[in-house]
Amino acid sequence: MEELLDLEDRRALPEAELRLLVQPAPTAEAAAHQPSASPIVTASFPPKTELVRLAAGESATWAQWAEASNVGDIALEQLMAETRALASDYLTSDPLVLFLRTRALRDRVFALLEGHQYPRQSADLYVVAGYLCGMLAWMSSDLGQLREADTQGRTAWLCAELSGHNNLRAWVLSTRSKVAFWDHRLRDAINFARQGASYRTTGTVAVLLACQEADGWSALGAEDEALSALARADEVCTETSGEDGVGGIFSCPPARQENYAAAVQLRLGHPADALQSAERALTLLARQPVRAYGTEAQIHISQAAAHLAGGEAEGALEALAPVLALPPDHRLEPVTRRLGELGARIGSARTSGVAAVGLRQAIEEFCVNSAPRHLALSPGEASA
Repeated sequence: MEELLDLEDRRALPEAELRLLVQPAPTAEAAAHQPSASPIVTASFPPKTELVRLAAGESATWAQWAEASNVGDIALEQLMAETRALASDYLTSDPLVLFLRTRALRDRVFALLEGHQYPRQSADLYVVAGYLCGMLAWMSSDLGQLREADTQGRTAWLCAELSGHNNLRAWVLSTRSKVAFWDHRLRDAINFARQGASYRTTGTVAVLLACQEADGWSALGAEDEALSALARADEVCTETSGEDGVGGIFSCPPARQENYAAAVQLRLGHPADALQSAERALTLLARQPVRAYGTEAQIHISQAAAHLAGGEAEGALEALAPVLALPPDHRLEPVTRRLGELGARIGSARTSGVAAVGLRQAIEEFCVNSAPRHLALSPGEASA
C-alpha cells in the first residue's frame, strides 16, 4: 500500500498512521504469534541527499534551456545591415520589388522571435522587426494602400514598445503621421508628429517630425502653427547629434527638409517662398550620394506649382519634365496625388493656352499609368 502514496499523501497522514505504515516488517517468529492477516509492505524514504541532487538536476536542465539561443550577435548584426540596405535601396529602386524583399526579411525576424533567445537579443529583434514593419507601412502608403499601411504601423508601434527603443518609437510615429496625412486624417497626422517629438532621440527624426507637423497644419490652413513648426525644424536641425540608425527612408537630409518647406509654403499661398525652397532642395539633392526619386519628383512638382501660381504654364511644364519621365513603377501615390492636385488648378483663365492644355493631358496620362494603379488592377498575388 505504501507504494500508492506519494509525498503529499504521507504529509497528510496522522502521525500514528504514518508510524504504522513505516514500522519494520515482523520477523518470522513474531509473525507466528500475530493474528492471521496480510502483512504490511513497507519501504523507506529516499535519502535527503538524493532529493537535493534531484532538485539540482532540475535546475541544471532549466539552465541549459535558458542558456540556449536561436540567434547570435553576428546574426543580429547581419539582420540590421540588411534592414539598412533595404531602407537605402527603396529610395532608388522599384517599390514593389523592395516591398517583397522587406516582407521576406520581416518573416525571418518574426520566425526568430517565435523561438528562444536572451532577453537583450529579443529586444534587438523587436527593433529590427519594428523598422521592417515601419518600412512596409511607408511602402504600402506609397502604393496607395492606406488601410494596410495603418495595420503595419500599429504592428511597428508594438515592436517599438516591446523593445523600449526611443529612436524606433519616433520613426514609427513619423511613419504613422505620414500615413494619416495622406489618408486626410490631418489631426491624427499632427498628433503623431508631436508624440514622436516628445522622445529623446538622435539623428534626424526630430527634423522630419517637425516638418510633418508643419505639413498637417498647412493642410488645415493654420499658417502660424505651420510656420512655427517649420522654424522648429530648422532649430532641431542645428541641434541634431549622432547618425541615423537605419538611414535611407528613415532619415531627413536637408533636401528632404526643404522639400517639405516648399510644399507647406505652397499651401499657405506663398509661391515665391516655395520656389526658393524648391530650388535650394534641388541644389542640396545634387550633392547627396543617393538621390531619392520620390523626393526629387515632389520637389519638381512644388517648383511647377509655384510657376503655375504665377501664370507660367511653360515654366511649370519645364519643371515637370523630369517627373513626367519617371517609369510607371516609380510613380508613387504621393507623387500622383500631388500631380492630380496640380492638374485640377490648371483650368483657370490665367493658365489657359496650349501649354496649359498639354500640361493637363500629360498629368492625366501620368496618373493613369502609375504604380498604385497597376497594383490596384493586378490579381494581388505579389502584394499579398
